[in-house]
Amino acid sequence: MKERECMRMARIKISGRGAVYHCMSRVVGGQRLLGALEKEKLREMLWQQAAFSGVEIITYCLMANHIHLLVRIGGENGASDAQLVERALKFYGKKSLYVQTLVKALEKQGALPEDLREGLRERMGDVSVFMKELKQRFSKWYNRQQNRYGTLWAERFKSVLVEDQPSAVQAVAAYVDLNGVRAGLVKDPKEYRWCGYAEAVGGKGLARKGLGSIYGWGDWERVGREYRQVLLVTSGSAGSSGKVVLDAEEIRRELKRKGDLKLGQVLRLRVRYFSDGVVLGSRNYVNEVFREFRDRFGVRRRDGARPMRGVGALGELATMRDLQVNVVG
Repeated sequence: MKERECMRMARIKISGRGAVYHCMSRVVGGQRLLGALEKEKLREMLWQQAAFSGVEIITYCLMANHIHLLVRIGGENGASDAQLVERALKFYGKKSLYVQTLVKALEKQGALPEDLREGLRERMGDVSVFMKELKQRFSKWYNRQQNRYGTLWAERFKSVLVEDQPSAVQAVAAYVDLNGVRAGLVKDPKEYRWCGYAEAVGGKGLARKGLGSIYGWGDWERVGREYRQVLLVTSGSAGSSGKVVLDAEEIRRELKRKGDLKLGQVLRLRVRYFSDGVVLGSRNYVNEVFREFRDRFGVRRRDGARPMRGVGALGELATMRDLQVNVVG
């Protein structure tokens, strides 16, 4: 698929089963409007919105002019009426008239009226609704704080569907958590307080659970050790836990001769496959998604999987979009 063709394509969302998405959104005009106070508030709202929407945060990174979220969306929403009311109570608070209506209906009838139940369920387990509500809530708060009005976010958010298997999710998670390192703000991602890894190192249970879900482990010591090696890999093998080495000249030479970069080098560069690849995973997975959404593509296209040029360190991962311009830089 050519880049121009793909840019007109509607977002690929999986229905009826779980899926992982790397979601990105930029501040309008690329302005650096998110300072420490704003990022703290946005992080608070992120966890609140995720709890209400039934979305699992694998990891995230909040920058001054854009955000990255790696989230897992569940399949069908099987939450009971009591669970729906509990989520709404935690989200809105007991003083909310809306919540009071839900509580009274549940206490009086033992169940929610169909319209109230469906109204809640339609807002859960959907990546588009999750991102829309999170951004809208934060925009309202930000505009009140700054005595401004109008949009805060540029256009719609971008998303890449990521196969829910360790190598794919691990690579994207590390890419997200290394944003502060790539921007030159810190040397170690644990020092950038507005990312999932730093919050996990700081002891937040949900952040640890999110990263642990990559491996299927509940033991944070084991998860943290394994994931940190991915974050700090620099030469094809795990580096020491406290040292990061990056040879900028070596990377430039490799890019110039169009060679394959090592994993640690790839993750410390801007890689468009992670933000514009549409679908990322094994060749089989990308081709399965292609067949499911066959009507979105031109009649001449026979399959979906495209190789990820210049990033051989990512192994057998493939992408849906055949990127050719400024792929790695």
